[in-house]
Amino acid sequence: MGLTKSEIFSKEQNKLASMMKALGHPARIAIIQTLVKAQACICGDLVEELGLAQATISQHLKELKNVGIIQGTIEGTSVCYCIDPKVWEQYRMMFETFFGKYSGRENCC
Repeated sequence: MGLTKSEIFSKEQNKLASMMKALGHPARIAIIQTLVKAQACICGDLVEELGLAQATISQHLKELKNVGIIQGTIEGTSVCYCIDPKVWEQYRMMFETFFGKYSGRENCC
């Protein structure tokens, strides 16, 4: 049986790519920015804050939750979301390492 494309890359490369893919939509960036700004759980305020349909926001929240950057808790009939601090720190360090490796030479090509 042949290798899938993701199997030829390291676990870290796959994890970083998944995170970048999850952040690859402006609505998801807006959701993250809203959660970071609030510094607390948000329950249902995202529709009014972002001006998107509930179904659209739910799909974006699902993608962000799948990579672990946010976590959700059910309170009655609503689901509250916030940044997962442990995963946030892991990804922050991964991005820092990824972008920090380039020294910025001016005479490249």
